[in-house]
Amino acid sequence: MIRARPVRADRPADLEPAFLRMGLPTPAREYLLEKLPSLHVLLTGLEREQGRFLSGLFAESTAPGREEFPSWVAGDQRTRPGTGLLSGRKDQFERVISAAKERPELAGLAEALARVLASSLPPAPLVLGGCTFTFGARTYIMGVVNVTPDSFSDGGRHFSTEAAVAHGLRLAEAGADVLDVGGESTRPGSPPVPAEEEVARILPVIQGLRARTDVPISVDTTKAAVAREALKAGAALINDISGFTFDPELPRVTAEAGAACCLMHIQGTPETMQKDPRYEDVVDEVLAFLEEGVARAVAAGVPRERVLVDPGIGFGKTLGHNLFLLRRLEELRVLGLPLLVGTSRKGFLGKLAGGKPATERLAATLGSVAVMAGAGDADFVRVHDVSEVKDALAVADAVREALEGGSLYQSPRVRG
Repeated sequence: MIRARPVRADRPADLEPAFLRMGLPTPAREYLLEKLPSLHVLLTGLEREQGRFLSGLFAESTAPGREEFPSWVAGDQRTRPGTGLLSGRKDQFERVISAAKERPELAGLAEALARVLASSLPPAPLVLGGCTFTFGARTYIMGVVNVTPDSFSDGGRHFSTEAAVAHGLRLAEAGADVLDVGGESTRPGSPPVPAEEEVARILPVIQGLRARTDVPISVDTTKAAVAREALKAGAALINDISGFTFDPELPRVTAEAGAACCLMHIQGTPETMQKDPRYEDVVDEVLAFLEEGVARAVAAGVPRERVLVDPGIGFGKTLGHNLFLLRRLEELRVLGLPLLVGTSRKGFLGKLAGGKPATERLAATLGSVAVMAGAGDADFVRVHDVSEVKDALAVADAVREALEGGSLYQSPRVRG
């Protein structure tokens, strides 16, 4: 399957300060922000006809300076057939897409490139439990409420209903935008929990939280039977670590309740995922897995705009896999969906911090969420330490959007 992935894309917001400093009027700035940003797009899975089409673009260009189309560099066809790199401006990519649409055999190429261009736009707003989340300006916080006796992060500190409800309320007060309630540990090596037991753990917690806070509630489960009861109790989002692969009934249950869902990538199961994770191309394989999960959700009746995706940091990945995915989160934007990322207190952070246990990984967690927010690469972060993360995100989001560079960076006045 052909796939186009943005390995680097200029953000229009990064050009805005320069145009303000130059004193360009609003129409000129808007025009340049539309035309100037450049893209470098990695293409994989190209068929021979698609490769020939791309190779011929430069030779056939009639524009002065041969700038009508992006530049094209083909990969090594002996060892990496069907690969290449397109580099150019947005308007050049638009010409490629238009030319490809004229030939039926190039429809897949046109669609893949169109998704790359659309990935620079924020995902559609998401409504959860009466709250509307708009994306692009700030990073939202999903607070973790573990109702398990064996959580890797807190060792069962909030296992009782009263303790879990009190903890969730504290997270809401601290600034959590969503509360994620889970009754089954998914730490590496953990065994599954029967649905009846999982329901017994989380249902009174969801009911208790719903009665005392308006913060939307998510349920962290892979089971349709659990999701059904949680949604009846007031949950608005199904957070499935299996990406709708463990229980074929879960997509239908989600759709029938009108709920949203977050689909995560995992290799294997929690019991097996960390035994020997291997990939040929971790980004490509995560993308393929998530695309299949989204297709299952949509086929079951879940509107695409009510789907979030999660790369599954720590779920069937080595330290190197986790770091590479975090570095390349931008490539997942081609799905056009809100991106949730969970790094909080995870083992790879402990390794980077010299072997620190989960309870001592706050600083490393803050580093990871600040990196993501600073780059605008995550829409939600799933964390345990809400108050501290909220402060870190306030700084990172503000830096990303900063425009007050002095009086010469103000918008020019319109002359009458």
